[in-house]
Amino acid sequence: MPKLWDLLRSDFPPQVSNLTDLAQAKKMSFEGMTYPLFGWSSSGQPEEIESSFMGHVQGAYKSDGVVFAVVLARMLLFSETRFTYQRFNKGRPGEMFGDPSLQILETPYPNGTTGEMLARADQDVSLGGNWYLVREKNRLRRLRPDWVSIILSAPPDQAVESDVMGYLYRPGGTGTGRTYLPEEMVHWSPIPDPEAMYRGMSWITPVIREIQADKAATNHKAIFFENAATPNLTVAFKESVTEDEFNAFVKAHKEANDGTRNAYKTMFLAGGADVQVVGGDMKQLDFKVTQGAGETRICAAGGVPPIIVGLSEGLQASTYSNYGMARRKFGDHWARPQWRSICGPLAKVVPVPSGCRLWYDDRDIPFLYEDAKDRVEIQQGQVTMIARLAEVGADWDTAVKAVTTGDLSLLEGSHSGLFSVQLQPPGSPEADAAAEAAKEGDAAADPNKKDQPKEGDKPSGDG
Repeated sequence: MPKLWDLLRSDFPPQVSNLTDLAQAKKMSFEGMTYPLFGWSSSGQPEEIESSFMGHVQGAYKSDGVVFAVVLARMLLFSETRFTYQRFNKGRPGEMFGDPSLQILETPYPNGTTGEMLARADQDVSLGGNWYLVREKNRLRRLRPDWVSIILSAPPDQAVESDVMGYLYRPGGTGTGRTYLPEEMVHWSPIPDPEAMYRGMSWITPVIREIQADKAATNHKAIFFENAATPNLTVAFKESVTEDEFNAFVKAHKEANDGTRNAYKTMFLAGGADVQVVGGDMKQLDFKVTQGAGETRICAAGGVPPIIVGLSEGLQASTYSNYGMARRKFGDHWARPQWRSICGPLAKVVPVPSGCRLWYDDRDIPFLYEDAKDRVEIQQGQVTMIARLAEVGADWDTAVKAVTTGDLSLLEGSHSGLFSVQLQPPGSPEADAAAEAAKEGDAAADPNKKDQPKEGDKPSGDG
């Protein structure tokens, strides 16, 4: 223990020859997992990402079905969007448009697509809390998050100002690597780590215990079946049984009854052996409820309703019995905030036009479609408003833009100065003028009405 204390107190221990060794020296291992003993960074020294990326990959993502299903559900929706530019008009978002400069996001690397890039992005933030990307001429390159170190200008706990000087990327986590300036690095960390200045945190971190419990429950189920799908038993013998006789009985009993292949076989005992049940079966343990509660917590941390993942907990009437409600929650409360969040960092790799922003286009994602009835009602309301605006003199094209974007300041054109006859007192000059204008409009629409006599006119002819 004195050696450990000396190591923690010293700035550069004798056996440390570089920053990598120092970072590794100031960590401890417990049950095969490596943890930082405390947050550590200093001038010109890296702010290391949590040493949990591989732990999350091996201990959760690749070995727990619930975690894998939650990450997969996130990836499938997150990778569906595409990127576009959006203009601003008087501080309000306006129309969206494409540009050839967006090609690098559509084909980020050879044989790559926008969907693959976004799938990697969500996977990295799920398992490591951070996603790093750099542009190399006409391609983009993803950097594994646990191989990237954030270089700070000063220790956050020792200086008033501590800024990002750059990023150090070391393949394999060791060696000299390559340094990138802040403006060269796309760094996306949607969940900030409260213990770090600029680092993100994985959503898996808060539910590690639930994941461990879920794996333990799965192992328990497997062992239950390995032991012939029966509860634990105790076998008591009389005091006259010798140790050799006892060991021989145990060996013969295991060979005859252990394993699923021996399930439900009749067990024969002799020599006054007394068998009693210890513990309970899965029904007595209420296994479904016990494991289901942990699964729900994992889904909550991942932002995915259980019914979307397909878990039985999500199919209960007391939770998300309506799939449409769960879908709306998943899209509005998770997907769209994530897309908005990633657009800012990604704007570094494309020349965003002046007065515009890099944005996402989710209009062609079937998962986010509302019910057909709702879509028709919305469109009917928009058509009615556009027609009404055109009736009072608005330019048709600007009326369409104003209604579809929700920005009425886009309207152009002039009002005719005439109002409906219903808004004027009967017999007033204004009412007569409005009525006359309405008749002229009808005549323009139907030329056959021009020669029809007006009300009160005398019929022509000799009579």
